[in-house]
Amino acid sequence: MIINSATYLKSSAFISQCPINNGLPEYAFIGRSNVGKSSLINMLTNNKKLAKTSATPGKTLLINHFEIRSSDSSATKKTDTWFLVDLPGYGFAKRSKTERTKLENMISSYILQREQLTNLFVLIDSRHAPQQVDLEFMRWLGESGVPFCIVFTKADKLSRQALQKSIETYLQRLADDWEPLPPHFITSSETRLGRVELLGYIQSINNGLTQA
Repeated sequence: MIINSATYLKSSAFISQCPINNGLPEYAFIGRSNVGKSSLINMLTNNKKLAKTSATPGKTLLINHFEIRSSDSSATKKTDTWFLVDLPGYGFAKRSKTERTKLENMISSYILQREQLTNLFVLIDSRHAPQQVDLEFMRWLGESGVPFCIVFTKADKLSRQALQKSIETYLQRLADDWEPLPPHFITSSETRLGRVELLGYIQSINNGLTQA
């Protein structure tokens, strides 16, 4: 997939405020605070300033829509328009109970009610052992019938051997709950690892939607 343009469209506090997109596919990204979500989005879209990055975790507080225009890198050169959605993180950093409840409701209403949601990418810091909050969130997605993939981030922060061991440990833990395992990708916003594979996955879904 070749990204031709990536444009900020709108930020919404409620699902009712989300843009009308005429049935175009939406791919949403979510993860715990400080997982590297904004950096990953910027890497995927080749735009370092598209999603706002911050050293302070938990800065994304709204549902942020970006319009993406892309073309298939295959011989067909087919063009697509789709939406990338930057969701607030869960495991909220330094938020009051009222704020946490508001964010939880915002996230769950989008995930469960947004008909255009085509796939959810759940970001996991590759350096960390499986966290209960992530495992429970993915279990909830499975029980709710929400299609999702796992994106392991910050792969450049570990040696190749340590990275392999960390991913294997995580997948072994997931195998306790999942059969088969959810699709997964290994990425680095610094080295652009996984960019081709992740965008190729989105392209394959878009192609399937076109043929359906």
